[in-house]
Amino acid sequence: MLKKNAFGLACGLVGGLGLFILTNYLVLIHHGGETLIKLNQVYWGYSITFGGSLLALIYGFVTAYLAGWFIALLYNIFA
Repeated sequence: MLKKNAFGLACGLVGGLGLFILTNYLVLIHHGGETLIKLNQVYWGYSITFGGSLLALIYGFVTAYLAGWFIALLYNIFA
């Protein structure tokens, strides 16, 4: 049995930090780029800037937390 909140928190941290690191990588190394620009269609206000990376951290955490929580719920129901 998976703990829904713990699994959701783990997924949220990976998702949020992943988007944060990828956005800052594009800002610092590639000076922008179009790799993640499509996320602004999903996440309101997102841009490839340092401020956008902070917003991506929040959006990524919330989205991945909810997905992880739901996956753990389904796993507990069917396992």
